[in-house]
Amino acid sequence: MDLPIVYHPDYVVPLPAGHRFPMPKFSQLYELLIADGVAHPLQFYAPEYPLEEWITLVHTPEYVQAYCTGTLDAKAQRRIGLPWSSALVNRTCIAVSGTILTAKLALSHGLACNTAGGTHHAFPSYGSGFCIFNDLAIAARVLQKLQLVEKVLIVDLDVHQGDGTAYIFQDDTSVFTFSMHCEVNFPGTKQKSDLDVPLPVGMEDDAYLQTLASYLPDLLAEVKPDLVLYDAGVDPHAGDRLGKLALTDAGIYRREMQVLSTCVGSGYPVACVIGGGYADDFKSLVYRHSLLHRAASEVYRHSWL
Repeated sequence: MDLPIVYHPDYVVPLPAGHRFPMPKFSQLYELLIADGVAHPLQFYAPEYPLEEWITLVHTPEYVQAYCTGTLDAKAQRRIGLPWSSALVNRTCIAVSGTILTAKLALSHGLACNTAGGTHHAFPSYGSGFCIFNDLAIAARVLQKLQLVEKVLIVDLDVHQGDGTAYIFQDDTSVFTFSMHCEVNFPGTKQKSDLDVPLPVGMEDDAYLQTLASYLPDLLAEVKPDLVLYDAGVDPHAGDRLGKLALTDAGIYRREMQVLSTCVGSGYPVACVIGGGYADDFKSLVYRHSLLHRAASEVYRHSWL
């Protein structure tokens, strides 16, 4: 049995030269997984364009309409940080659909990974920090609407707080939001997740993993989710331009093994997205993202033994 992985060629669209969002990483991740034998082409699933009514389960129709038609005002556009194009609209919607598909695959297979996703700074009526529509929130809402799940746990280990996700579900007991992030980092104004664990600047592997271990098993036992949505941002890495924590490649891999084996071993299905990662050395960055799929493949194989 092969781990289900979700990818679409439209995950990559052109951005202006020198733009700091690392857009090519998505296709390079797909290529690396195949080149290194982590995955083969037949185990990839491609999402289809999502229904607009799925997106408006989370976002206001006015915002969705303005973004998709390119009529969003300049200030709102600047807050997103990505120049508008019809190709980027398509990419945004396909990536959201990719996370929905990943969540459905996780329910049927126990574990599945997207090769994009984690746009956790998007709020109902505006985007922020390279995030346009909140794929994690939309996936949770769609699966609830389809009556595939009731209770969802979002485990957000991106180095930045999942502020949009926290805000969206702040009064909703059916979705539990857990964010473990660098305390002194974007966003400047934090929202209130159901559980926030702010971390000091410079935290290294062992302290990070021990902190995570002190929360995750208890959280699973308490929430008993029908699905875990896992944002596996690699920006806690010491080499990340926007991170401020000090994890190594080995630490990131150990984190993925810890999260996935804890959840899957306890019988909770997990849908993974890759989250943030920003580095000048593209090759290293893409490898870091691939650690999620390497660990997931390992955990998935063992779960079938």
